[in-house]
Amino acid sequence: MKAAVKNFVQLERLAQQMDAHGLDAIVARAGINFTYLAGFAYPGTLARHLDLADSPRGVYLVWPRTGEPRIVVNAIAEGLARRDSFIEHFDVYEGYTEPPIEKLATVIGAMGLAESKVGFEINFVSAADWETLRTRLPKMQMSNSTALMDVVRAVKTPTELAYLKRGADMLDDAFLACFPLVRPGMRERDLHAALVGYCLAHGSEFTHGILNSERNTIQYAGESDFAFAAGDAIRTDYVAYMQGYAGHQSRCAVGRKAQRRADPAIHRDPRHLPRRQRPVAAGQDRGRDLPVRGGKVRGRGNDVQVDAGRAQRRRLVAPAGAGDRARQSAGAGGRHGDRHGAPCEPLAHPGHVRDPRRWSGTNLRQISHRGDIHLRHIRAEWATYSIER
Repeated sequence: MKAAVKNFVQLERLAQQMDAHGLDAIVARAGINFTYLAGFAYPGTLARHLDLADSPRGVYLVWPRTGEPRIVVNAIAEGLARRDSFIEHFDVYEGYTEPPIEKLATVIGAMGLAESKVGFEINFVSAADWETLRTRLPKMQMSNSTALMDVVRAVKTPTELAYLKRGADMLDDAFLACFPLVRPGMRERDLHAALVGYCLAHGSEFTHGILNSERNTIQYAGESDFAFAAGDAIRTDYVAYMQGYAGHQSRCAVGRKAQRRADPAIHRDPRHLPRRQRPVAAGQDRGRDLPVRGGKVRGRGNDVQVDAGRAQRRRLVAPAGAGDRARQSAGAGGRHGDRHGAPCEPLAHPGHVRDPRRWSGTNLRQISHRGDIHLRHIRAEWATYSIER
């Protein structure tokens, strides 16, 4: 079933912005704005053509201030748009034989906008296409609508927020499922493939990101045959897209062999932990106690282990010396929100990001499912996973 336009587009906000800039129409060519106004996301190769300003199979969405919007689309990309978009009017051209900008100029004229003020994303329209529009429509006033659309998209609908959260939650689940699989000798590309494969298998239409050991001195160089070793700090930065909305997470882990240390008091109640080693929930600071619901805390000091709620048994401990590694390897941090909007507040005590030195050997984190203590989406989270042969 097609989505309703109100589920995605802030119609009143869009109209106000168009009126404020005196625009009679907006032409969306950039993928982020086309997807927003069309209400669906192109996958794979079709999405790639949204990113190429000079694509011979480019698509455009013309949104007039009054009247019905239209999509200018090539025949290859037509079927999915007709099935999934809430836009109902399509103007089809033949890719590779008919220049898409020529078809756009024809549609703008047919919509009665040839002498109107129309907004374009000038950073996504090539100089050649810009000149074609000036030649074909000499009386049309061409304006830059890039900043205008950023303002419109900045306020999210509940449906948009739900997609952003689904992507971020999916990445958390992927990290939970894949990090415990790491063993000495496993390559970076193997872990990357597992994370991406998990997300694709669970509904993401596109997932990308990076990970590497801190011993691999070149970051953002792609996943390689570099092999993990016990004690490696693994830095990650991933984005999972749900209907074009980017759920973003960074999770950092240290792999080593965990050691249990018996302490009956800690087995009974986590409040017997030193104050700076107690679990911290959203909205709490370290000065308040937190009972563990649905799980047990075992161990002591830097080797505290948590079995939490419905999650599979995970041995998760705060890494000794994480302060130094955090300064070297901490990622961008988990957040909800596209890369053009402000991130949500981190679900952790104030200052835990601003001063990584406070983390050293003390930053216990619980892993739990949604029914138990919810500590997901915490910036630059560090954990130590057991590595056993």
